Amino acid sequence: MSLQGKGDLKVAIVIDPSLPAGQLANTVATIGIGLGAGQPGFGNVKLCDRPGIAFLTSADRPVPVLQAAEEKMQDLMAKAHISKPDAGELILFPSFARLLHDFNNYRNAIPMRDLTEEKIDGIGLFGPTKWVNSLTGSLKLLR
Repeated sequence: MSLQGKGDLKVAIVIDPSLPAGQLANTVATIGIGLGAGQPGFGNVKLCDRPGIAFLTSADRPVPVLQAAEEKMQDLMAKAHISKPDAGELILFPSFARLLHDFNNYRNAIPMRDLTEEKIDGIGLFGPTKWVNSLTGSLKLLR
């Protein structure tokens, strides 16, 4: 199912550019999985080329990867949480998640943490273009 006809929706991933390359790539990948899980129609379109190679599309719209320093990430997380519309999704990657290699440990740790006091390595946003733009309009592309 494509989201093309489901209103004006946009996606963005925001990453701390100071992360080492491997952690940066891992953060983008896991946030991408979270975005896809939250919006199954975001990709998941089966295509087939002329010789018969079948595959699922990665996304049905651009996915800009933007950068924000550690202190800006906290501000972005707070603003996104407060202003999130019903059609919006917020995906977070707190730095401490790297230390937990079992999802159940992560799930159990979250209620004991205050993410406003944690380093956030990445944020995924999906929702109305106006909302995503209001949060990310001043951010630069990751280079």
